[in-house]
Amino acid sequence: RAAAPAEPAAAPPPAAAAAPRDYVLGAGDVVRIGVYQNPDLSLEARISEGGSISYPLLGSVALGGLTAQQAEEAIATGLKQGRYVREPQVSLLVLQVRGNQVSVLGYVNRPGRYPIDVNGMRLSDLLALAGGIAPNGADLVTLTGTRNGQPLRETIDVPALLGGRGASADPVLQHGDVLFVDRMPTVYVYGEVQRPGALRLERGMTVMQGLAAAGGLNQRGTVRGMRLHRRGPDGKVKEYEPALDNTLRDGDVVYVRESLF
Repeated sequence: RAAAPAEPAAAPPPAAAAAPRDYVLGAGDVVRIGVYQNPDLSLEARISEGGSISYPLLGSVALGGLTAQQAEEAIATGLKQGRYVREPQVSLLVLQVRGNQVSVLGYVNRPGRYPIDVNGMRLSDLLALAGGIAPNGADLVTLTGTRNGQPLRETIDVPALLGGRGASADPVLQHGDVLFVDRMPTVYVYGEVQRPGALRLERGMTVMQGLAAAGGLNQRGTVRGMRLHRRGPDGKVKEYEPALDNTLRDGDVVYVRESLF
């Protein structure tokens, strides 16, 4: 009689989505720890706000600020020095990433909180994760956080950074950092121009360039008697008659008059 066909092998359980090995553990992360041939030392735990877990035989073990490999070595050292396991082979897997997060706010394509899942993550890396700066976002990014217990606030010129002119100013991010992208600087051109309305203020933009961005003058427009309205440091708006080579500022309003001839 023919032998019954062998039953198919059971599929292995799905693997957890592990963080990279150089990910730095932080408060809120959920980890799975195993010790080869010692199932009683297996544990799933969430790292506390203080950066530690309670582990069998060892008590409180500080894991915050360590990579997975460093955490494995720390637990193995404790088991070996305590003579609980002669040659412990420890494995640690990050099941959920909750610690070491940074926030991206303002005018980016995907604002939110993001994990620092590699050592040395830089500002440009995080901007890429957030989908880059939105079309109506500014070119300058404000980074706030703390370093060595002191408050940090930096402004980063993104075009210069990505153009290779400021690579040394691409800061390494730390837990709790916040990136904020403000709205783009804007000027307003109205009156006798082809496309009146709000315009993105480019760096060094002159009145003439602003008029060109608005499509130029229409058939009724004239540059004579043109007016510029600008808010001063005191909050009051003053009116000027600008020259075509004057540099525009954020919030400026340019009015083009109708020609009388």
